[in-house]
Amino acid sequence: MIRVLIVDDQALFREGLRTVLGARGVDVVGEASNGEEAVALASELAPDVVLMDLRMPVLDGVEATRRISKLPHAPRVIALTTFDDDASVFEALRAGALGYLLKDTRSEKLVEAIGLAARGEALLQPSIAAKLVSEFARLSAIPKRDAAAELGLSERELAVLRELARGASNKEIAVALSIAEGTVKNHVTSIFTKLGVQDRTQAALKARELGIS
Repeated sequence: MIRVLIVDDQALFREGLRTVLGARGVDVVGEASNGEEAVALASELAPDVVLMDLRMPVLDGVEATRRISKLPHAPRVIALTTFDDDASVFEALRAGALGYLLKDTRSEKLVEAIGLAARGEALLQPSIAAKLVSEFARLSAIPKRDAAAELGLSERELAVLRELARGASNKEIAVALSIAEGTVKNHVTSIFTKLGVQDRTQAALKARELGIS
């Protein structure tokens, strides 16, 4: 059973979401009403997935996501919010959110997203995905510096990053580049460090921003 932490400043919404998820076999292990509580509970309860609202008192969801993503054995974060403006979307994903859904999402789609996130996979609402595609297209039209050289990426790391940005698994990258899967894992760890990211989604976003993919 997937363990979930709900973070939202509206008690009624949390209560309703707990009921819906519980009926679908999801174990809601805790609730937080602001980002500060979310970080503390994520550390204490070690959920698999955190459903994170973005606009909250004390500490907003973006900063809470950033802090949670740096925890040991960090849970996956799905932004679940009413806001779909570009700034909110990009800030949440850059902070470490693996998925981004709006609160009008159907319950079965939310449960699907939770299952995917628990396995380290992302699910984005179509309108959010469209924003990312549009942003990538815009960025690709801007002349880029030699980002790989500036970041200190080796030619092999650059090749691994390109494959990663296309959604390839470590095994698939190993086959494509004719190297051992363990070597791929080492390269991925090095890439995360050099890019200053926490996971594959962030690395792919960073690669596309820099025109590397």
